[in-house]
Amino acid sequence: MHIKDLPYQDPGDPDVRSGGRFLLWLGRSQLGGQLKAMGWGVLHQLGVAGLPLGVGVAVQAVVDRSGTRLALGAGLLLLMGVALALGDTMLHRVAVTNWITAAARVQQLLARRTAELGAALTRRVAAGEVVAVSTGDVEKIGWFVEALSRFAAAVLALIVVCVGLVIYQPALGVVVAIGVPALALAVLPLLPKATARADVQREKAGKATELASDTVAGLRVLRGIGGEELFLGRYREASQEVRKAAVRSARMWALIAAVQVLLPGLLLVAVVWYGATLARQGTVTVGELVTVYSAVTLLMYPLRHFEEIAMAYSFSKPSAKRAARVLALRRTAPGDGQEAAQYPTGDLYDPVTGLLAPSGVFTAVVCGDPDLAGRLAERLGGHPAGAEEEAEEAEEATEKVASVRLGGVALDELPLAAARASVLVQDKDPVLLSGTLRELLDVPASGKVSAEDALAAAQCTDVLAALAQASVTGDGDPMETRITERGRSLSGGQRQRLALARSLVTDPEVLVLDEPTSAVDSHTEARVAAGVSRLRSGRTTVVLASSPLLLDQAERVVFVHDGEVAAVGEHRELLHTEPRYRAVVTRETDDETEAGAGAEASTEAGTGAEAGARIHALTAREKNAREEIEESA
Repeated sequence: MHIKDLPYQDPGDPDVRSGGRFLLWLGRSQLGGQLKAMGWGVLHQLGVAGLPLGVGVAVQAVVDRSGTRLALGAGLLLLMGVALALGDTMLHRVAVTNWITAAARVQQLLARRTAELGAALTRRVAAGEVVAVSTGDVEKIGWFVEALSRFAAAVLALIVVCVGLVIYQPALGVVVAIGVPALALAVLPLLPKATARADVQREKAGKATELASDTVAGLRVLRGIGGEELFLGRYREASQEVRKAAVRSARMWALIAAVQVLLPGLLLVAVVWYGATLARQGTVTVGELVTVYSAVTLLMYPLRHFEEIAMAYSFSKPSAKRAARVLALRRTAPGDGQEAAQYPTGDLYDPVTGLLAPSGVFTAVVCGDPDLAGRLAERLGGHPAGAEEEAEEAEEATEKVASVRLGGVALDELPLAAARASVLVQDKDPVLLSGTLRELLDVPASGKVSAEDALAAAQCTDVLAALAQASVTGDGDPMETRITERGRSLSGGQRQRLALARSLVTDPEVLVLDEPTSAVDSHTEARVAAGVSRLRSGRTTVVLASSPLLLDQAERVVFVHDGEVAAVGEHRELLHTEPRYRAVVTRETDDETEAGAGAEASTEAGTGAEAGARIHALTAREKNAREEIEESA
């Protein structure tokens, strides 16, 4: 895999049972790159280790006054220099490629899981943790993958050098062959404690990052309630805990580094003392002593990789654990094996609230609580609640939270593509991406609804005129006019209607709209309601709203109170028969509701009280709006 080939066509199916298993899976997934890096690493390490051999031959040639052997020593040094340069260059290239491709693989996996979970992700995992995993944790995981191949190359180089020294000079080679493994294993007793301290540091740093991210995300709310100082104090405490944990971790790693400097130094002293003794006795030559001494000195370089791999593993393991925890989240329950081509049809039913949206009917849903309406819209789209939210609901209500069903099929048992194609949810604040209007409306669709029809139904005539005026092309085509990021060049009502047109173009089996006309005036709202009703005729449409002009266009109105369906009927019928519905739609206060209830009784008796007058005024406004629509048509 080369960097130019990124992103992966398929990043794979990771093993997320634990952080260690995830790292092992990641290493296996990049086995080819690991073997390449290890091969170049061995060449580099052997080039470093072979330099003493050339130096020893050259020194002994000077002692023996042999020009031939001096030339041989120079040739060996030149060969080792070429091997060292080539191995170092290619090792760095391949190792960095491994690092980047491993990080890219993890980021693709995270992006895929984020897209699959949607809004449910931040209900299951803190937003700050997601940010921490996709930034700092990804880098540490890539570091371990990159360091692993260099560590393997260092181990092979140590084995080759020790065996070579035993063959070259058995008396000194045996000392080196015994001492080097002892040096490599000497730090093992310190690693568990160092790893534990690193885990604590990473955990505290992750919590501090989560706190900072969540605080920034809610900064506007905090300023509104004067909570900046409180959260600033919490972050200061968290950052101080991170600093203390980092100092404790650094002390342990400093101790490991000191051990890896002290013990090789002692081995070098032992080799020099023993070698000098053998040289005085004539057992070894000066050249052989120089060769062994230089080899032991340069062996300190591959030994450093033992410390690095220990640090990389200790820092990447908690990162891998956090990544595995996010990647282990699943949107669906068992049933992912269903064919994506099986798109269910039929009635949409929510067992939690008892809401039923019959197939092919324009159903309006009225909720007294806007937050409840938002959660209901998400649930109708098959977005399950997070684990914590489900636990809270289980405490408040003993019934089990069940999935929304479309035609008798649970949405969370469908593959993601099938669920998204069957039910489309447009929330209260839809996002418009930058690009031309044609690109905005170029979305996966059934092909039965044209962009022109959708724009007309959403009453976007003024939007098209404004875009045509702002067009930089000579023909003034509004479809080719660029829309700025999030549609900032448009008004709130214009953005809302363009988003509605985009949803209408998609033409899903079920379209769920959450307050689709909250940012437009009453006349435009009435026209939009009529246009949506006409365009979606025969298709299941659910609109969560409390606007009388929109509700009057609905074939069926469902009133949800305290999380349950309280009444079902037509808009005008519910105005007369359901005081709680009337209070939500007409914005009555509690006192007015009580007065309206009494007035309703008198109205039935023929007295004509305040509630009746309010209802008649409301229906008259709806009638006028409807007449205007008919005249314009």
